[in-house]
Amino acid sequence: MQSFQPPRRILMGPGPSDVSPRVLAALARPTIGHLDPEFQKLMEEIKAAMSRLFNAPDHACVPLPAPGTAGMEAAIMNLLEPGDRAVIAVNGAFGGRMADMADRAGAEVIKVEFDWGLPVDPAKVEEALKGGPVKVLAFVHAETSTGARSDAAALCALARKYGALSVVDCVTSLGGIVVDVAAWDADVVYSGTQKCLSAPPGLSPIALSKRAQAAISGRKTKVRNWLLDFNLLMAYWGGDGGRTYHHTAPINALYGLHESLVALFEEGQQAVLVRHARTHEALAAGLEAAGLKLLVAEPYRLPQLNAVLVPDGVDEAAVRTHVLAKWDLEIGAGLGPLKGKIWRIGLMGASATPWHVRLCLSALCEALEAQGFKTDTKAVLAAVDAKLA
Repeated sequence: MQSFQPPRRILMGPGPSDVSPRVLAALARPTIGHLDPEFQKLMEEIKAAMSRLFNAPDHACVPLPAPGTAGMEAAIMNLLEPGDRAVIAVNGAFGGRMADMADRAGAEVIKVEFDWGLPVDPAKVEEALKGGPVKVLAFVHAETSTGARSDAAALCALARKYGALSVVDCVTSLGGIVVDVAAWDADVVYSGTQKCLSAPPGLSPIALSKRAQAAISGRKTKVRNWLLDFNLLMAYWGGDGGRTYHHTAPINALYGLHESLVALFEEGQQAVLVRHARTHEALAAGLEAAGLKLLVAEPYRLPQLNAVLVPDGVDEAAVRTHVLAKWDLEIGAGLGPLKGKIWRIGLMGASATPWHVRLCLSALCEALEAQGFKTDTKAVLAAVDAKLA
């Protein structure tokens, strides 16, 4: 058995994104104990930074010791008990995953389904909420499987109107587009570190409102997931009267998250959002010049996750294989009904730069030419430069 030496890749799929050298260096710092006083100071800084990033000053904000799917499972399993009713908006793979988890929690699940590539329609969700008492309304803000953005403010307002708790999946949105938990009056919002935060996968930032915390503490039954039980977790992260041992925190991963947040605030939250928007506009212009189209209508597109329609006669898997082999570039495939029909190109975090856009389009043009799909790389890059000028 030998040491593993990973290849150097350029990560422009649906996640993970490229991790900056300063975050990688932070991960290599000396490990200390998870109850060490210095580590507990770091925990407090992370909590405060997450509260600032989410704009959730009245929420409990902690990073869960697992990837974004753990945030989803924590939200669903902590809030729902057997017999509760949950309305779940499904406009892609991850809304479907929410519905599956709610069913496993023993809830009565009302799915409100939309074609993949469309945003969630609040009017259709409201019709479902009118059907009787609902404990939870859950939806995906930025659907990673399609690149579609839904109106979180409108959907959270509906949850309030009908007395439901809102659960918002922001795995792909946090750090890439506006996430404003206070303005939305959202109850549980979760994300992941491996996308627009540019940290490695393995942590799930989550924010819980006072309403959500009260619902969890007032449960009639135990939470079905021990590790992610907030009644237990908050005794460690809450820190009132000294922290109670719950699990061994992923110490070095938290170093990485802390450094990624330091870098984000150094750049400036608004500047980060502008960078994501600007690189998306350049990519979209280049794709159009190459004769390619995006799946999602312009008003609902995510700048950080671009679903590109595969032209007729092109083998989408062969294109991904080509750019990986020749350019060390990773782009993503479609999921579910979009399998074989789209590529998913991520412009997330450290991967949202003009250099990434130019390289991706150059590689994509070469791969398409290899299959007989004619493109003009020079014209494509000129369209990019015109947007970036």
